[in-house]
Amino acid sequence: MIKGIDISVLFGPGIPVPAPRAVVEALQSVKVNENSGETPSGFELTFALEKDSPLNTIFLLAGGVSLPILRVALVATINGKATSLINGVVEKADISPGTGGQPSMLSVKGKDLTATMAYFDFSGIPYPAMPPFARVNLVLAKYAWLGVIPQVIPSLESAPLPTEKIPRHQDHDLAYIRGLAHEAGYTFFLKPGPAPATSIAYWGPEIRIGEVQPALTIESGFSTNTEELSFSYGKDEVEIPIVYIQEPFTKQAIPIPIPSSIPFQPPLGAIPPLPPKVNRLKNTANLNPFEAVVRGFAAAAQKGDPVRGNGRIDVLRYGRILRARALVGVRGAGRAFDGVHYIDSVTHDIARGSYKQSFTLKRSGLLPARASVPA
Repeated sequence: MIKGIDISVLFGPGIPVPAPRAVVEALQSVKVNENSGETPSGFELTFALEKDSPLNTIFLLAGGVSLPILRVALVATINGKATSLINGVVEKADISPGTGGQPSMLSVKGKDLTATMAYFDFSGIPYPAMPPFARVNLVLAKYAWLGVIPQVIPSLESAPLPTEKIPRHQDHDLAYIRGLAHEAGYTFFLKPGPAPATSIAYWGPEIRIGEVQPALTIESGFSTNTEELSFSYGKDEVEIPIVYIQEPFTKQAIPIPIPSSIPFQPPLGAIPPLPPKVNRLKNTANLNPFEAVVRGFAAAAQKGDPVRGNGRIDVLRYGRILRARALVGVRGAGRAFDGVHYIDSVTHDIARGSYKQSFTLKRSGLLPARASVPA
């Protein structure tokens, strides 16, 4: 589709297999939304639909009873390195009739495999003597046949005694797992890879450490590799969470303010703002001190990023595919915004002869916390 970049399409009701040549040649554009937090990732494929195309029966069956689930996996290979873009299921297929001798267009839309976790309600299933992370592992085991690989980080909450309480499943699997993540101050998402048609189901704290992707460079002459890049600073959104714990003897509620620096999220900005708001969290006094503090860390993480950025790159000029839920450097945006940022979301826009990416960034403060970023 693009010189220097190969796009592989896999689909099927069970294990996705490489698409026939006719399907790949009919592919006109690809759009993949790679999100963080609770927003699921999604995709849209656009095909030129000829009368004798196998697409007439393949993807359209996904909307009927013949194929209750149609999986789609997309892999991009650039400079010999394969990157899984999405591993999901088809949710909708639309046809736009052609006019003036132009072929009809088939639009296929879907979401990542979290969509399959919302199909059935399993309320009432008991989990005796099982801490939250064990319950999450047990729920995710049902999706191993879809290539889902659990990556579950144990939380501080201990297993309840069966004589006191037996936790029970509430709602569908996705809602239940996300509910447990909220209580632990964690996040839950599916990340495509490491192999095609597989996904890592991550349940744990939002981590902002690790490898920093090459810098997004703007207004720097020959080194410029970013088409658009802008930043905003809104400290009014920052809050100081306050949790309450109960002193066991006097039953007195003791307030504990949560600092801006929290575990797994070292400050990426050297100068954080002075939070103008105080958020008194409710329903924490009945928790043990560790659980209450974790709730505070979760609230601080959601309201601790006043620096926001938006931009767009050409993948061929940048030299690699930019990934969400990771770190990236910034150069040429000015002293206040240069340095390392966290990538909150990425949108892949692929068409014949073009591969662009739009992205959003966030950071905890102004000025870089590191002396340099990788070029």
